[in-house]
Parts: sequence; structure tokens; C-alpha cells
Amino acid sequence: QVQLVESGGGSVQAGGSLRLSCVTHGDSDIDLCMGWFRRAPGKEREGVAAMDTRGGGAFYADFVKGRFTISHDYAKNTLYLQMNSLRPEDTAMYYCAAIKGMCGASWWSRESDYRYWGQGTQVTVSS
Repeated sequence: QVQLVESGGGSVQAGGSLRLSCVTHGDSDIDLCMGWFRRAPGKEREGVAAMDTRGGGAFYADFVKGRFTISHDYAKNTLYLQMNSLRPEDTAMYYCAAIKGMCGASWWSRESDYRYWGQGTQVTVSS
């Protein structure tokens, strides 16, 4: 069993930065594909970025490329999302998700493929 706990959300002005964290509790000594998703008001949840906890490449949605960076600290069992140059359209609830195994380029952004989810952390960007 894997439990995910996010933190780091908040309110910032456009152009600002935030770093989200997601701590993995439970059976963490396994290979995981971990991702960040977000749901804006009135919209469906969408994939933001994903990576394997054992390393390897990362995947990003086009709308965050060059602004957001996903990383993982294996010793701390923590996934991060560094968000720079934030825009009002980045306002959303951000969720951490995980599934055992390695990420796949064809499905990493598909929420139905993830088994474990955190409760979410709110990010609000004002203009």
C-alpha cells in the first residue's frame, strides 16, 4: 500500500514560483511511476508531469515545458514539482499520483492508469 501526501501549495502573483512536495508513505521501496496532475475549476483533471522514482527521463505537458521541473529524492521518498513563471491559468488543485512500475510515454498523463492519489494542494496565481 502507498500513501501520498502533498504540500507546498499557496497563493502567488503571476511570474512567481512555488515548489510542491509529495511524500510517499508505506511500501515505498519499489519502483514507481509518479506524476503530478491538476484540476482547474470547471475543467477535467490533466497530467502535468511524471517520472520514474528510479531515475530516467521525465515527461511534461506542453503547457508547462520550460517552466516546471519534476524531480525525486529517493532517500526522502519525496517527489517535487518546481513551478516557475507561474500564470493565472496555472491556478488549480494539484495532485500527486503513483503506480507501480515505470512510466510510459503513451500513458503517463492518463489519470486512469494511476492507482494511488494524494488529497491535493491548492495553487492560486493572481494577475
